[in-house]
Amino acid sequence: MVICRCKGFQVRESLMESKSCVRVKICCIARVEEAHLAIAHGASAVGLVSRMPSGPGVIAEDLIAEIAAAVPPGVASFLLTSEIDVPAIIDQQRRTCVNTLQLVDALPPGAHQQLREALPGIALVQVVHVVGEQSIAEAVAIAPHVDAILLDSGNPAAPVKELGGTGRVHNWEISRRIRQSISCPLFVAGGLQPANVREAIRQIGPYAVDVCSGVRTNGKLDAIKLRDFFREVEAATDSPL
Repeated sequence: MVICRCKGFQVRESLMESKSCVRVKICCIARVEEAHLAIAHGASAVGLVSRMPSGPGVIAEDLIAEIAAAVPPGVASFLLTSEIDVPAIIDQQRRTCVNTLQLVDALPPGAHQQLREALPGIALVQVVHVVGEQSIAEAVAIAPHVDAILLDSGNPAAPVKELGGTGRVHNWEISRRIRQSISCPLFVAGGLQPANVREAIRQIGPYAVDVCSGVRTNGKLDAIKLRDFFREVEAATDSPL
């Protein structure tokens, strides 16, 4: 396995490129300067969090649009949306002008196809929260309809939905089985940090890893933690699957 951090994935065609590189998505970007810092360290994607029922990193849609406009070609701008109504998701994408939708909650049947038709060229990444064996079947059912699956550690059944940003590590054995069961690219999030990302890559073999709090200090993106995170991702080349 070869790790690279220079190749982005701006639209669905590049999401379907060779899985020989492990990309890095830096989430919860809150300022243009944070996006530039993440990209300078090698991020292939930045995550921009819109209104959520819980969790960190939420920013206003006008700021999301400003950051997305500042992201250079070849780097993906992910809008994290908790909307499940198709017209609402379409309107959100058009207001923010991101090139990728990260759908953090389960959508009704047929919704992904409706988004495809309304938003040609916009990549669709569906989050599956790893809560047990049932998450495998959920991922397998959704995979044919999206450009990628992103595994996270939320709990959609909680009294206040947890749809990401928990900082918890989920069951990587289930994540590995999901990766083996689907043909689309797999992103892995949930409690990743410099101390464990190498092992996560070794155990799961994902297309990309996704990190928020693990590269922050007091809520701000930390250049030293970013450096260490990317070093560990690169070091995973020496840990064959």
